[in-house]
Amino acid sequence: MDDLTGATWRKSSRSASGECVEVADNLPGVIGVRDSKDATGPMLTFAAPAWRTFIEYAKRG
Repeated sequence: MDDLTGATWRKSSRSASGECVEVADNLPGVIGVRDSKDATGPMLTFAAPAWRTFIEYAKRG
């Protein structure tokens, strides 16, 4: 597991209900993802290129 110490978490500005994921993209080479309702719970990590690819596909619908 990657070290997420120093991660700055943010959630989408489109999150109306607060039930969303949070993303930390301020660490070199790794993106962290967690459930906004459980900040101390499990987290996923992705290599930055893999995350960019995911976001590109998600934007396409």
